[in-house]
Amino acid sequence: MNRFTFLEPTTAIPLALAVAILGTLLIAFNSRRPNLRDGLMVATAITLFAVVLQILPAVLAGDRPGVTLFELLPGLNIAFEVEPLGMVFALVASGLWIITSLYSIGYMRGTHEVRQSRFHACFAVALFSALGIAFSENMFTLFIFYEVLTLSTYPLVAHKGNSAAKKGARTYIGLLLSTSIGFQLVAIVSTWWLTGTLSFTDGGIMEGHVAHGLGALLLVLYIYGIGKAALMPFHRWLPAAMVAPTPVSALLHAVAVVKAGVFTILKVSTYIFGHDYLSELWTAELLMYIAAFSLLAASLVALQKDNLKARLAYSTVSQLSYITLGAMLANELATIGGGMHIVMHAFGKITLFFCAGAIYVASKKTLISEMDGLGRRMPFTMGAFLLGALCVIGAPPMGGLWSKWHLVLGAAEAGQVLMIMVFMLSTLLNIAYLLMPVVRAFLMPPTDGYRGGIREAPALCVVPLCMTALGCVVLFLAADPLRVMLGGIFGN
Repeated sequence: MNRFTFLEPTTAIPLALAVAILGTLLIAFNSRRPNLRDGLMVATAITLFAVVLQILPAVLAGDRPGVTLFELLPGLNIAFEVEPLGMVFALVASGLWIITSLYSIGYMRGTHEVRQSRFHACFAVALFSALGIAFSENMFTLFIFYEVLTLSTYPLVAHKGNSAAKKGARTYIGLLLSTSIGFQLVAIVSTWWLTGTLSFTDGGIMEGHVAHGLGALLLVLYIYGIGKAALMPFHRWLPAAMVAPTPVSALLHAVAVVKAGVFTILKVSTYIFGHDYLSELWTAELLMYIAAFSLLAASLVALQKDNLKARLAYSTVSQLSYITLGAMLANELATIGGGMHIVMHAFGKITLFFCAGAIYVASKKTLISEMDGLGRRMPFTMGAFLLGALCVIGAPPMGGLWSKWHLVLGAAEAGQVLMIMVFMLSTLLNIAYLLMPVVRAFLMPPTDGYRGGIREAPALCVVPLCMTALGCVVLFLAADPLRVMLGGIFGN
């Protein structure tokens, strides 16, 4: 330990998981005392982030602290090990949970939602699952937490309890469970049978054990089995889940669910297949083209959506494909770019969804065509929306510039000129569908006859979205430490 830590990393790993579960129980047991319940939720989020931070110095020093809980079969353990990519995901998930907790309180109270205790408890379980995914030492452990994440977020998607919510939740859980059990589990069992291990290993575990033809098939099973990455055509669960309250949308798009998906894709491509082996598989290039198609097609669909949350949902489908495409490029620059994009997109997209929720709380508007002149009424919210949009677009001075820059460099290193053109075209489409709400809000006159002053959402909605918008700027100025940490994946 050093002077900045008070826990050994091997103690902090299981303790972080325990804190999330304890927080879940405290939230559930205080359902009739909302002020205490909400206070405990925020306290749990802060404590969890503080515990996760105890692991950071060891990872920065080049160590990979780990702990094994028990062994089921030879080569099949419930075990944890924190490497740079997992550290980044854990920091994003636990850090943004603090801000999301504050926002959830303001939103849920502002809209007078029912079953708030169940909502917050399921939220805590989802964060427990996300940390389990981030800390997993092997694909078996990751799969268990991956499924817990799916099950714990189902009640959140179905929260409103109406027919639309139930239908959206059925699509959500149906697609995620069918892909993970039908594809991913088959790939995991096959990998264990062929290699004798599922541990995440530098350089991968396939070379010398799995013929390239079979490896090409396993790659397809893995990538489509990781349904949370929303690669077309298994992306419909994501727009369907937009029936959930906005804090859930933020959880799905920024804090846990989709980030767990693309995080898993990066882990599988780097530590299960390995770049050298992956680059020799013909399905890697096929999946690269499918990701490129998803990237552009989702952007074109987003352009057609008038509902703000639906537009943001298809934007997420597109942005996730940036990371999947980067993984299939199979080189260091693209992998680092994909890891950086997890962080940059998390801050940009959570800002946009926070803004969408604040707009609904303050004005009950959900359609972009209804937002003319809204910037005069909600200048802080729409100003933050602009910053979040610029981050997702990848424009300076926002952090998204650096992740997209590294992805483009990775495509250049791989000699994929067409992929560079795809990235560029997608960025132009990002501008078209993300800046239109800002243009209408600030440059068009109000159409609802509103002539009053500023009338923002409650402070617990507005302050968090301003914080995440500021984070988009900070990430532009302080991106190098993130790049250096992710370089540790390759011993740089």
